[in-house]
Amino acid sequence: MRSHRIRPVAAIATALLAFAAALLAPAGAAWAGTVHNGASQPVYSYANAVRETVWVDTGLDGEGDGHRDRVAADIIRPSEPAAAGRKIPVIMDASPYYKCCGRGNENQVKTYDAQGRPVQFPLYYDNYFVPRGYAVVLVDLAGTNRSDGCVDVGGSSDVTSAKAVIDWLNGRATGYSARSGGSAVRASWSNGSVGMIGKSWDGTIANGVAATGVEGLKTIVPISAISSWYDYYRSQGAPLYGGTPADLSSVVEDPGTTTTCAAEQSTLAAGAPYDGDWTPLWQQRDYVAGAAKVRASVFVVHGMQDLNVRTVNFGQWWDALASHGVQRKIWLSQTGHVDPFDYRRGPWVDTLHSWFDHYLMGVDNGIQNAPMADVERAPDQWSTDATWPAPGTVQSTVHLNPGTLGGSSNGGTVSFTDDPSQDENAWAAQVDQITSDKTAFTSGVLSKDLRLSGSGSVTLTVTPSTSSAHLSAVLVDLGPATIRNYQGSGEGITTLTTRSCWGESTAGDSACYLDTAADTTQVNATVFSRGWADLGHYAGLDNAVALTPGTPYRMTVQLAATDHVVPAGHRLALIVAGTDNGLIDPPDTQPSLSVDLAASSLRLPLVGGAWQLPIGTAPTVRAAVPAQRAMSSQAPRGLAEFK
Repeated sequence: MRSHRIRPVAAIATALLAFAAALLAPAGAAWAGTVHNGASQPVYSYANAVRETVWVDTGLDGEGDGHRDRVAADIIRPSEPAAAGRKIPVIMDASPYYKCCGRGNENQVKTYDAQGRPVQFPLYYDNYFVPRGYAVVLVDLAGTNRSDGCVDVGGSSDVTSAKAVIDWLNGRATGYSARSGGSAVRASWSNGSVGMIGKSWDGTIANGVAATGVEGLKTIVPISAISSWYDYYRSQGAPLYGGTPADLSSVVEDPGTTTTCAAEQSTLAAGAPYDGDWTPLWQQRDYVAGAAKVRASVFVVHGMQDLNVRTVNFGQWWDALASHGVQRKIWLSQTGHVDPFDYRRGPWVDTLHSWFDHYLMGVDNGIQNAPMADVERAPDQWSTDATWPAPGTVQSTVHLNPGTLGGSSNGGTVSFTDDPSQDENAWAAQVDQITSDKTAFTSGVLSKDLRLSGSGSVTLTVTPSTSSAHLSAVLVDLGPATIRNYQGSGEGITTLTTRSCWGESTAGDSACYLDTAADTTQVNATVFSRGWADLGHYAGLDNAVALTPGTPYRMTVQLAATDHVVPAGHRLALIVAGTDNGLIDPPDTQPSLSVDLAASSLRLPLVGGAWQLPIGTAPTVRAAVPAQRAMSSQAPRGLAEFK
């Protein structure tokens, strides 16, 4: 792995060359004094950078104490541009995790000196980009670390925390030198161009701020981010495993706000009912609905096996942005909830560098015309596509017959009984065995590769035996493969003991990070897309209804976005069952369900269309054997893993 650390002598030489180039360049060609050969260069001193905190007035009073909330923005910026009268752009990460939990693979937190000035800025953004002429601003969301207010888990307080700082950087809000009192501070060094970045909750806030249409936000890079908080906690009415918004806020909130933020906690609890109804709380936290307001370009990054922030979140966001003509780019890995810095470090930093240079510094480096999508096909093996979903993708209807996928619809019925002890790995391991807890449909053996790119769905007409029922549907690649061990502790990566350096360091803020490698496992079946639903919400999400036993209901279960190649020699399977243990909670009854296949069908985003899918053969009835998990097991994703 190459190092991006610059030695002092080299830095001086580079600075002199850049200074000479700036003198000779046409006016405005390198406005920040750092651009050379199509990229910003590390010519500014990291050691001598300005490190300061500004508290920005949000205009809110979350604690109800009669005082307007101020959020802390810790800033690091090169000192040279301001001295030369140049203004610079900003890379911003707004997070609730800078004190409680840390950021990145090494859980870095913010640190301060005895006077309260920032010393360590988590992650590499400051080390790498500040010498290249960027300011880096790390914002404590309201109610966390050194900010006033209350955590509202993706609501107006969270989003306004970050938006207010963008307004301040553009001269539209007031910043102060202290959390209370102090003097007004202007961002006279800022040119108003902001790019937001962050993983998980941080990237979620980037999505939320972009959906406000705030002026000055030029680009966002949401990594493993939520686009609608409903889809983090619920799936078409079914409760997903992993707590509640009130639980999550208590993890990150400043302990001093426990009493003053009790009202907000109560609001979170009341607004997120377990029954899965679509309440005003969820509606306020649905950023997809604001896609039409997005002015910024969007670089989406997600793990296709992320069982924390599930892939429905990037899929629906991507589709909504596309429908409104937003400039976009996407990276999809085979990991779980992992930052690209930890699975493709060198290419990631180079790509991010070009992305920010183009959208924040105006560098004509061509990245906007590069292939739109990078997709990991096997561990550390990547392909690119000009657009995404892949060119030639057709939403194709696939008929369901007993045990088989494809062909004409011949009708018939199949049935299963919800077994909350079973999960998708157990179903996949027994796909060719008729068991009472699932029903499976398989294609024939593929004579050539079959690629799915985008989001699918399965429409089911089912008759329950009880008043409640949950549905799970998963797509499975049947055949041997080496994949990232996304259910392992590193969710597809192993952390090594060596380090590589990405930028400049100081005694209090190192640019050197632990290296990683792919953590792989051998499997005979790979689940690559999932969907879950509560049948009681068959008519819509507004209100759940009690089911009438013996009555058929029709519901379309959305299958989360993916990009997967089922290779020649493998088979494709759809498995339909009840509770997917560890991913959704079971219903309050244990129903048996009968599926009317003549009134059911599968929709798949197939590159080239459905004609490529060979018809399968129905399985022979055999005695069930104990399920063998396709992968190593681990505890279901919980609150601590959200970050």
